[in-house]
Amino acid sequence: MKPQTTKLPPRVVIFPKDVENITGRRGRTARKLLQKIRDALGKSKNDFITVKEFCLFTGIDEELVKDFLHL
Repeated sequence: MKPQTTKLPPRVVIFPKDVENITGRRGRTARKLLQKIRDALGKSKNDFITVKEFCLFTGIDEELVKDFLHL
C-alpha cells in the first residue's frame, strides 16, 4: 500500500532566509529589513510579515517572489 501524501498549502509568511535568497543580502541586513517593514506596518517585534506585505514594501512583484519561493 502506497503511503498517502498530503500536499501542504503554500506558506504566506516570509523569513529572513527568504529575504537573503531574494535580495542577496546577508542575514543581519535581512532581519533589519523585516523589522523595518514591521515598524512601517505598526506590527510588534514577533509578528510575521506576509509575502504580500514584503512585496508592497519592497516594490518587488508578488508573482516573482512566489515563483522564487516555489509557492
